Amino acid sequence: MTRRIVVIGGDATGMSAANTALRHSGDDEVEVTVLEQGHYTSYSACGIPYWIAGTVSDRDDLIARSPDQHREAGIDLRMRTEATAIDLDEQVVSFRAVDGDGEDGELGYDDLVLATGARPLRPPLEGIDAEGVFGVQSLEDGEAIIKDLADSGHRRAVVVGAGYIGVEMAEAMILRDLEVTVLDQAPEPFTQVDPDMGAIVREAMEGMGMTVRTGVSVEGFDVGDDGRVTAVRTDQDTHPADVVILGLGVRPNVDLAQEAGLTIGASGGIVTDVAMRCVGHENVWAGGDCVETHHRLSHQGVAIALGTHANKHGRIIGTNLAGGYGAFPGVIGTAISKVCSLEIGRTGLGEAEARAAGYGYVTTRIESTNVAGYFPGAETMTVKLLAEKRSGKLLGAQIVGRADSGKRIDVFATAIWNEMDVEEMTFMDLSYAPPFSPVWDAVLVAARKAAKAVEEDIPVSPA
Repeated sequence: MTRRIVVIGGDATGMSAANTALRHSGDDEVEVTVLEQGHYTSYSACGIPYWIAGTVSDRDDLIARSPDQHREAGIDLRMRTEATAIDLDEQVVSFRAVDGDGEDGELGYDDLVLATGARPLRPPLEGIDAEGVFGVQSLEDGEAIIKDLADSGHRRAVVVGAGYIGVEMAEAMILRDLEVTVLDQAPEPFTQVDPDMGAIVREAMEGMGMTVRTGVSVEGFDVGDDGRVTAVRTDQDTHPADVVILGLGVRPNVDLAQEAGLTIGASGGIVTDVAMRCVGHENVWAGGDCVETHHRLSHQGVAIALGTHANKHGRIIGTNLAGGYGAFPGVIGTAISKVCSLEIGRTGLGEAEARAAGYGYVTTRIESTNVAGYFPGAETMTVKLLAEKRSGKLLGAQIVGRADSGKRIDVFATAIWNEMDVEEMTFMDLSYAPPFSPVWDAVLVAARKAAKAVEEDIPVSPA
């Protein structure tokens, strides 16, 4: 008997699960159907800001596999097809044709995979649906922005939100020679790092010619008689705009799952076990930006939208569907971004997260350079560490610096993953040559200072 696998969502998790299940099912008869409501499959959403900026010249460079390539692999891929309902008892998915020129219907399944991704936050503000106000989530969004910029003489761009997408799109607008204003309600931009590190990001962005307004709340958008946005209103002032980019973050797209009765966690994502199986349902799986995952330090469920996790989830799901065994071990919140020449990296817990998790900790900050200080092109970086009191276990790291600084965050991520303490880190055998680092790399200097802070924090027992 043929085993029917239905996958909802045709990007990283969905197509990875579908292909892995087909490749590893052996002699078993497997039929895989994927429903994708968009125009594209298996593309890099993270690359969209760089395509808009012109750094990546061709949209197709962002597409790992086309629909035809997936079909050649044996997948029944149905594009522009939206799943509208799931009946868990009857094991049926209802769907409709997005463009209205196809057939609506139902699909029975033996196993169901939810890979519905995340949705950009779009608050119900006055004028938010005006022409010239864009989100940045899909290739279709990127196409619309590029076309709009090419067909106009826009001069002023306002970016609402200063997280990953916000700072990357601010860079894209600068590279397109627009005047850029960035608005954010937090005290400092890029709240993925602590405020003291965010202040360095703000100063650097202002040094690049951007206007950065923090601590403001957007209240609406002014719209001209032609239906196009003309300005962004905040609780403090108004900023003229020819184009507006929304970078307010995303939330897990769980509407289908919630309506079907699947468990949704406190983070807003679908709850699964380590095998990526939805809790309470042996034949329903979920992965990618729509799920909640376990944070290895805070031990809380978190929703982190990253392509790295999405691809891993898909491979684990596909392996399990094929009769093997795969388990997702959790996350520690490692991420990296850039705005022009400034690189920003973070891993583990920030101060607010560490406090919420109940940790006692010490913090240290150091200034260093990316190469030997005497070497041409030496640039500065700031490294901040959080280490647990007494044990010295590394809890978090943040880096803000110029070229070739950010990827050092992976060294800290490796240390956290393997539960190293900062004293142990001071003896790590890291590479050295003047074109790559000072003789004491920033990683070692930061670890050494943190180890000293841990030691000094331990109270001395009276004799």
